[in-house]
Amino acid sequence: MESSRRREKNPTVSRNAVVIGPEIEPVGEVTLSPEVFGVGVNAHLLYEAVKQDRSGMRRGTHMTKNRALVSGSGRKPWRQKGTGRARVGESRNPLWRHGGTVFGPTPRDYGLSMPRSARLAALRAALSQKASEGALKVVQGFRLQAPKTRELRSLLARMGINGKALLVDAPVAEALALAGRNLAGVHVVDPYHMTVYDVLNCRTIVISQEALRSLEERLTP
Repeated sequence: MESSRRREKNPTVSRNAVVIGPEIEPVGEVTLSPEVFGVGVNAHLLYEAVKQDRSGMRRGTHMTKNRALVSGSGRKPWRQKGTGRARVGESRNPLWRHGGTVFGPTPRDYGLSMPRSARLAALRAALSQKASEGALKVVQGFRLQAPKTRELRSLLARMGINGKALLVDAPVAEALALAGRNLAGVHVVDPYHMTVYDVLNCRTIVISQEALRSLEERLTP
């Protein structure tokens, strides 16, 4: 009874996508999995997933020297009393010039944990949002004659893709990876390493039929 209520609360939507052939013309139509591309969008879940992705990108190598790491002697500069000067223990103390930093940043891991089921649910929600906006294009494949950036730029231009684009292929061909790495705003990824941030940080998703099948196999609950 509870499961039926849950399905009624979050219904799925069936969507179709046109398949684009090598000559940049429609060659067929594919039905998108409603469990992957037709679910409801949970804005807070997307926020949590993007926060995890962005936090994992931080290297966390920042560091400052504290009083134990800066150069200098540990000798007391003058006696504690009788000189008329402020008491001081060593020249490396934080109050002096070139002294150690107090509570400065140290190397750390900024990674955040998130349940796997929540990450997959967030990715399904992000893909459903892109599909509802018409920002998902399915191609038969990325057939590049050579790993040339100019060739890939021409292909995207003929498809009418402007702005940031996410190219998904399975497996990612070497020619596609080399051609796309020099294009600003173009990110090439395989369906098993796609993140929520990758999906939301692009204007258009271009996915091959093989990658679409792999993605649906991975995300279908």
